[in-house]
Formats: sequence, C-alpha cells, structure tokens
Amino acid sequence: MTGNAEEIVSELVVGTNHVGFTVSDLDRSVAMFRELFGYELVSLAGREPKNVVLLTSIAGADIMVAHLRKPGLVGVELIAYLAPADRTQVVARPCDTGYAHLTYDVSDVETMVEKAAAFGLKPIGGMIVSTAGPNIGARAIYLRDPDGVSIELIQPARFAKV
Repeated sequence: MTGNAEEIVSELVVGTNHVGFTVSDLDRSVAMFRELFGYELVSLAGREPKNVVLLTSIAGADIMVAHLRKPGLVGVELIAYLAPADRTQVVARPCDTGYAHLTYDVSDVETMVEKAAAFGLKPIGGMIVSTAGPNIGARAIYLRDPDGVSIELIQPARFAKV
C-alpha cells in the first residue's frame, strides 16, 4: 500500500465505539462496570436472532446486550448469550495469542483492588512498578473476573503515595 492509500484508509476511521465482552451473568457484569468504574447503562436489549447468526456464524445464537458509557472512556458492550446451549468459557493467559485486557488509570490501585474483589475480580499475578515504557514508575496489576474478562489497573506515578 502506498503512503497515499494508507492516508485515505486512516481517514475512514472516525472514532472508537466500544470494547465488547461476552459474559455469563449480565446483571453482575453491568453492576461491576457501573459501581466500580462509574459507567452508566444506556441500553439493555436483545437482538434479532437472524442478525446475530449472520454476524457471528453461530447457529441458533440469541443474545442480550448491555451498552455502558462514561464520558472520556471507551464504551463497554456486555453480551450474554441465551443460546446456543453448548457455550464454553475461555480463560486465556496473558501470554496466549488472542488474550485481551481493558486498562484503566486509577488514582489508588490498592483501594480499587479491594473494591474489585466484591465483584469477583481476582489478581492474575502480583502488583508491579513499571520500570520501562510510557508508564514508567506506575503501579500495575492484572485482575480477572469470574467470566475470564481481564482488567488491568494502572496507578500512574503522579498518584504515588509519599
């Protein structure tokens, strides 16, 4: 692709809409994003099963979808599959190809970890202090919820407790 073609393609991208997670308990996951991260539930509705099947190529798929928003943050879409019955759970390790996580900057990472536990979020590993890259000096930890959704919390160095 030439430089001009790349410029044209990049101009087609006009924003970020949302990050999506498939969850087993929509009420629990909505509560987590509302109460822990301050999101507002803006939509909770099913989708036309024919469209879901066409979009996902999953025969018999039926879903309920929650959309949450918070000004200044990426939107969150939570999807609970009502069908098919043969669903499984993916629990990827951070080293596994396809692993994904959503990261939030927080002002007090230890307090957030404590509050996150009430929603079933548990540390994947330990807390670190970043020694390289754009978050140098920041404290960070990966958490995983009961559905395998991974969330990283970063306390930027400017929020270090003295």
